[in-house]
Amino acid sequence: MSRETVQLAEYAAALRYEDIPADVVDAAKNAIADGVAACVYGYRFPWSQAIVRYARQSGARGKSAVLGPGAPLLRPPFAALVNGALAHSFELDAGTRRGVGAHPFGTVFTAALPVAQDRELSGRKLITAFVAGSEAMLRIGRATGRSNEDRGFHAPGTTGPFGAAIACALLLGLDTGRLLNAIGIAGSLASGLRQFNVSETGAMVKRLHFGRAAEGGVLAASLAAEGFDGPHDILEGKAGFLKVFCDSCDVGELTRGLDGNTFLVREIAMKRFGTHGVSQVPLRALLDIRASHPFVPDEIESIHIAAARKAVEHHDNLSPKDLMQAQYSVPFCIALACVRDARDPRSLDESALTDPAIRALLKHIRYEVGNITDKRACEMTVTLRGGAVHKRTLPDPGIPWQPANRDETYEKYAILMRDCPESKADELFERIQTLEAEPDVGWLRI
Repeated sequence: MSRETVQLAEYAAALRYEDIPADVVDAAKNAIADGVAACVYGYRFPWSQAIVRYARQSGARGKSAVLGPGAPLLRPPFAALVNGALAHSFELDAGTRRGVGAHPFGTVFTAALPVAQDRELSGRKLITAFVAGSEAMLRIGRATGRSNEDRGFHAPGTTGPFGAAIACALLLGLDTGRLLNAIGIAGSLASGLRQFNVSETGAMVKRLHFGRAAEGGVLAASLAAEGFDGPHDILEGKAGFLKVFCDSCDVGELTRGLDGNTFLVREIAMKRFGTHGVSQVPLRALLDIRASHPFVPDEIESIHIAAARKAVEHHDNLSPKDLMQAQYSVPFCIALACVRDARDPRSLDESALTDPAIRALLKHIRYEVGNITDKRACEMTVTLRGGAVHKRTLPDPGIPWQPANRDETYEKYAILMRDCPESKADELFERIQTLEAEPDVGWLRI
């Protein structure tokens, strides 16, 4: 009899802060700093404010922070709903190097922080819960092979409730049996459809999927704490998550590497740009070429990008009609990066959609299927009018991927937090970097 869900619960319940290697703690803290800045930046958008208004009306009089300037304190489920939506409000929160349809900060930390603040728990407990929930969720994501997205589900909305539920259950002090119930309940809260990517309407809903995942995790753990139960084989069971949501799956991935040495949090990949994850590598390739061989937009004869079939099928949109579609379009993001500073998400505003320079460049960009299987890889060729040809292939063959270090994290953090007082932003960053020393986390707010 399969026991994968049970094994994940036992792993999470047994994890202690002392078991987490120092580099994993550092990766977690960098992901937290990066995610907090993404929330602060995302607070300004109308879709974010709509969720804030709803949550303020329904969840007031709490102790949990909404991560936005001057934002309200709410009860945990509502703070989780808002923070999850804020994290993904402008495609700025981290995924993982191996894209598995799971976002640790956006769905796990945004649920864990409100519970930790409500219970006045320590930074160590929060880090431990974040790592445990993320480790389980990333394995669930790997097990799906992202075939849940092939069926039309938005993967983070389906994997997120599990990681969030585990993190919250640990913060609530649940034993293994009740933690199992929380995971079982979370399976019935998995949701999110990808129609936003193929429809001309409804782009805002993509942001909601992260908020609902975080909120669902709080709900699942809270119900489990009250004695509510759920299936203990929700992941691998005959009518469980993997069989129902996925066309194909690898159940073995659920428990692979649960040896105390393998931490998938090391795989967290900070986004350098406010675009979909598939655009990150082509944008890096373009900036690398331009750094070595400077050119201006008028010099471009053509830009050719070869990528994996699935990437091209989902992200080759030459005429995006709103910001979300623009963030999803690799050709549009490349054209924008030739004209504006792609590292600053302020460059991707409504004016970019009709910018004549960007629109003109789109006619010279080809995004096509190449001899590539990795959705996160690309081969780029920039041909200039004078005849010069510059090529870049990423990731570099033989060079292992490295997570963002503290300095790289701060560089992006400072860009996103530019509208906050610098001294306040820097103080917050430094406290996050020593989060394990904090006796409580009530201060983690803007």
